Formats: sequence, C-alpha cells, structure tokens
Amino acid sequence: MSKGTKQHWNRIYADKDPLQVSWYQNEPSNSIQLIEKSGIQKNEAVIDIGGGASLLVDRLQVVGFSRLTVLDISQKALTIAADRLAEEAKLVEWIEADITEFHPQHQYSLWHDRAVFHFLTQKADRQKYVNVLKSALRSGGHAVLAAFAIGGPAKCSGLDVVQYDASKLLHELGEEFVLVEERSEMHMTPAKKQQKFSWFRMIKE
Repeated sequence: MSKGTKQHWNRIYADKDPLQVSWYQNEPSNSIQLIEKSGIQKNEAVIDIGGGASLLVDRLQVVGFSRLTVLDISQKALTIAADRLAEEAKLVEWIEADITEFHPQHQYSLWHDRAVFHFLTQKADRQKYVNVLKSALRSGGHAVLAAFAIGGPAKCSGLDVVQYDASKLLHELGEEFVLVEERSEMHMTPAKKQQKFSWFRMIKE
C-alpha cells in the first residue's frame, strides 16, 4: 500500500463525521459474537486490524477483554477512538501502521479484520498481509475476517475492492487456516444503502 493510501484515509476521517462513514456500526454484533464464539480467554491478546474509530474496542472492554490492540493506517482514526475512550484508552495498545508493513512484537490469540483485506487489490499486498497474519497469530488462534461478499459493492470510499466467498478467501490465506464458521450480513450504511458482507471465522493450525 502507498503513502497515498495513508493520506486517503486520514482525509476521510478529517472530512467526515465518524458516525457517517459507510462502515460505521453502532453495535458490532457479528464481531462480538464471533470473537466470543472463538472461546478465547478474556485475558488473551486480541488485535483489531483497521479498527480505526470503530466501537468494537469499547464493546470488547465492556465485556471484559483486557489485552486489546487496535491497528489502523490512519492516526486520525485512532485519535478519535482514543479520545472517546478517555482514561480507558490507556489500557489499549494503539498502532499506526500499514498492515502490509506491520512487524508484530508479540503473538495474538485472535485477529479481527472487518473490511481491510478486501481493499488489497494487488496480489503482492495480499501476500504481505497473509505473511503478517501468519506471523502475528499463534497456533490455534482464531482469525475473524469480514469482506464484501460476491455480488456486494465493487468500490468503497472511492477505492476498488475484491469480493470474497469462503473458497476464494481460503485460497488466499493458505492451508494453515481452517474455516469453522461463515455467515452473511446485509450492512445498512448511515446513508441507508445496503452492503453485502461475508464473515469468516478460521483457526490457524
């Protein structure tokens, strides 16, 4: 991913109310449900890729998760989330990074990505992402990933995306990942437009 991509996302968060971006969810219910169904302990390490200004970190704190990391390419997005959490933000590890260039300092029990991977339209960038994922996620750890489904949007925020079903995603991730759950979601944007998502929960062998 390029410096231009970083500037693009910082501009999005500078120009738009975080409550009005198309991916905003007041209740990240699929994320919470799939994370809880993984069965990991509340004191195990969880990383939210592209978490930005999402409310997921707030909700995970409320239900007791204590080792949370939020990674985003946009410092502006991370600042919005940290300011919202106030004192609780000190309990979160905030990382400003392009996921394709991230070098994890420790391993995680759960990797969550709602709508980052589908922006990687270049094979080389997808391979870098997968390499980071394999490095960051412990053996037996869970990956919860959501992407635009086949037949869903072809673009988001002015950028092209890649649509996924289970077979297409697993082909990209490789044989180390086993699919244990899949679900569909029709996300309603703040502008009342429908976006078809697919959700996948996988275990790294």
